[in-house]
Amino acid sequence: MAIHIIDEANRCLNCKKPRCMEGCPVHTPIPHIIQMFKEHQVMDAGKELFQNNPMSVICSIVCDHEQQCAGHCVLGKKGNPVHFSSIENYISDTYLDRMKIQVPEEKKKPVAVIGAGPAGLTVAIILAQHGYKVTIFEQQDKIGGITRYGIPEFRLPKSILDRLEKQILAMGIRIRPHTAIGTVLTIDDLFRDGYASVFVGTGVWKARNLGIPGECLANVHFGIDYLENPSAYDLGEKVAIIGMGNAAMDVARTALRNGALQVTLYARGTHVAANSHEMAYAELDGAQFVFGKAIERITETGPVFKTSIIDENNKVVGYEEGEDQVEADSTIIAISQGPRNRLIRTTVGLEGSDKGLLIVDENEMTTREGVFAAGDVVHGSKTVVHAVEEAKKAAAAMIAYMEKES
Repeated sequence: MAIHIIDEANRCLNCKKPRCMEGCPVHTPIPHIIQMFKEHQVMDAGKELFQNNPMSVICSIVCDHEQQCAGHCVLGKKGNPVHFSSIENYISDTYLDRMKIQVPEEKKKPVAVIGAGPAGLTVAIILAQHGYKVTIFEQQDKIGGITRYGIPEFRLPKSILDRLEKQILAMGIRIRPHTAIGTVLTIDDLFRDGYASVFVGTGVWKARNLGIPGECLANVHFGIDYLENPSAYDLGEKVAIIGMGNAAMDVARTALRNGALQVTLYARGTHVAANSHEMAYAELDGAQFVFGKAIERITETGPVFKTSIIDENNKVVGYEEGEDQVEADSTIIAISQGPRNRLIRTTVGLEGSDKGLLIVDENEMTTREGVFAAGDVVHGSKTVVHAVEEAKKAAAAMIAYMEKES
């Protein structure tokens, strides 16, 4: 471990008004968990973490801790904050294989969960704990969603998801892999076959394009597609990446681990959407960053840019004359993703925004009665813990809805 977690736990001040909890989207009871850890109550602490956040073992690795728990720690004002993530990871990882989740033997109504990403898994686990008969419909062959197919192995070992799947199956949750609702089967079919409610947690898997010439060339790829299966791509030695978000950093680091010798990320202005740690890791791995370059088109020899004119407020106010051709064997577009719209197209009454995101009310119910949604498919690409936060609200609303309908 990078940090000796016992020493780290002893640094906690056990604040009466813990700002770290305020910074956590799911309000993990951090001082209480640390106190339990110090008293050697690791399994009890693991149970409490799991009950509060079923994705705790994942969030302890991939959360933006510098903006959340650690970023709000009072010790961080004048020195180093308590790195609770390392403590949480030890506890949650230890608990994962030993947990004994009690679920009622007598099952209530059947519930369908579409998508086995963080939101879908959270809803499935909560509903199973409340006695509902849950079936997850997942278009891929394995669970995890963005955590399996969008976060590289070196950041999040997939073995963690495999271990989590064993516990999910032990809870009585059924999983139908390679089943994309909205193709052969529809939401209407789910209601026809007796499901009392449906949860949609399909995420955002449709790459956003730039709308520029050259995007159809053989040496141009989209970041979200590349991360799903990097071994399927031969990028060559020189790689240009358009974008500087967290996904772009993952693409850069993955490319460098898969044979690329020179990887450069380009941004139109001076803003970096990725958090500082992810950018620092990418730089350590050898990635280079170029600012003030606006992509114009892509050729078989690489991207073509215009140089941005940036004012004293770091805003792009125009472009210089001429173009800059950059040589690259491959160009990867990693600017953002949106949702696929097949559920909206195949479901009567299900409406989306102008961006294709599902519209929900204050109870996370969509415009179709009995269909709920949360996570990226509602708000666009955000963090795992934000998906968990919304999924918990959706699960509570689904239980209230089904009990009212009884």
